[in-house]
Amino acid sequence: LIFGGGIAGLWTLLRARQAGYSVLLLESRVLGGVQSIASQGIIHGGTKYALKGRLSGSAQSIAAMPGIWRACLQGKGELDLSAVRLLSGHQYLWSSGSLSSGVAGLFASKLMRSRVQAVSAPDLPAPFDAPGFHGSLYRLQEPVLDTASLMHHLADQALPYCWKYDPADLSVENGMVRIGDTQLQPGKILLTAGEGNAGLLAAWGLKKPKMQKRPLHMVMLKARLPAIFAHCLGASANPRLTITSYPLGEGKQIWYLGGQLAEEGVRRDTNEQIAAAGSELARLLPWVAVRDAAWATLPIQRAEVATPGGKRPQESFVGEAGDLLVAWPTKLAFAPRLAAEVLARLKAAGQLSPDGGPFEMPLSRPALASLPWETVRSWS
Repeated sequence: LIFGGGIAGLWTLLRARQAGYSVLLLESRVLGGVQSIASQGIIHGGTKYALKGRLSGSAQSIAAMPGIWRACLQGKGELDLSAVRLLSGHQYLWSSGSLSSGVAGLFASKLMRSRVQAVSAPDLPAPFDAPGFHGSLYRLQEPVLDTASLMHHLADQALPYCWKYDPADLSVENGMVRIGDTQLQPGKILLTAGEGNAGLLAAWGLKKPKMQKRPLHMVMLKARLPAIFAHCLGASANPRLTITSYPLGEGKQIWYLGGQLAEEGVRRDTNEQIAAAGSELARLLPWVAVRDAAWATLPIQRAEVATPGGKRPQESFVGEAGDLLVAWPTKLAFAPRLAAEVLARLKAAGQLSPDGGPFEMPLSRPALASLPWETVRSWS
């Protein structure tokens, strides 16, 4: 029994069914999650975690993920994602000035050469082909997905096994899970509900594993803009700005802004964050006109396993709490790794029911999540 229909829950459900298990997923809101649908869709390979001139633990943990995802996108991986819309087959790192010797040396090393390629002046893509650009540009072998296409594709396959429930109707006792008048006695329970894991753990009377929340304040702007999928290098180990794009038709794009701008933006209200984003774009891409853009912001709570000092976990997490498995993927890209860990735990547990196909319950089906900019009521 899986609680939570974001990337971790849906990927694990499909992989568990492949392995022959009987699986049921309960979602309290919409399939596609809260964090999953609102992510920038980047299948990270760890390059942005090497911005101090060395490979961090996060960079090494996530290095294999783009290859796993690419196989799936080609229809040759553990899940067939060949129908998922690819927004870009790669992304870029750019610097408005020269790179530090440590970063430049790492990018030129044999270890990183297959993942990072310097782009020379004749091959610069828009908007970096403008005369006003005098920095460095590197191409990363990390795809960017349409998160709505991804989540809807997974949900379409998983829907016969997914049901919507009201957390107020949930009660547990002696291994029995009750949703209203419906009783379930699962062989194993997996919590992949993101921020909702804390409430679910409380329903079982458990306090561990502890969860932490690291907030973001994302920015969206809508205008006639070039498509861009890039990180701007800053002074810190995190990108100063991360931009991904979503085509709207008629030459319009959504630019979705994250990175350090979104992390520092949690201290700013909507108007202040929009002003900060406009100033940052004016400094970093002054030749790109955004004066006619419509703007909106999105606060996000990243839910993760708690770490000392509240630092970002270096990889996905799967832990045990009594009879429960509790998981947070940390990054969209880590979904295959998390599912593999869950399958290993299921195999070790043994004596779980074989797949008997879908079965009916007196509950409704959850709806599908919408992209953040599709739910904005007013743009400024």
